[in-house]
Amino acid sequence: MKTIRLGSQGAQVPQLGLGCMRMSGPPPTRDDAESVATITAALDASVRFLNTGDFYGHGHNEALVARALQGRRDDAFLSVKFGGLRSASGQFLGIDVRPAAVKNFAAYSLSSAARSSSRPRPLVMNA
Repeated sequence: MKTIRLGSQGAQVPQLGLGCMRMSGPPPTRDDAESVATITAALDASVRFLNTGDFYGHGHNEALVARALQGRRDDAFLSVKFGGLRSASGQFLGIDVRPAAVKNFAAYSLSSAARSSSRPRPLVMNA
């Protein structure tokens, strides 16, 4: 798999990645077992760049990705969108990228990622 460098000194990541947002739709439409199988198949095919968001499915997506990565965290590079604010019904309310909020979102995402590994790994945050 061809790779690219993120920025001038960033990590080398595959050019092809897997976007995981649609894996966390409303409960009647999502299939967690199928989503975990999709992530597993992607990793098996050397697609190790995974994109998620802390607001996808009100946190469901990060928990799903963490579950799929159990025992395989070193196989993946996570890109996490953050800052999106949604109501309990899922309505988009805006974006919060104040410095204190960014630290909060990063801490939340890192704690989600940590559940799938015993050591920290690179994580890209995208506002």
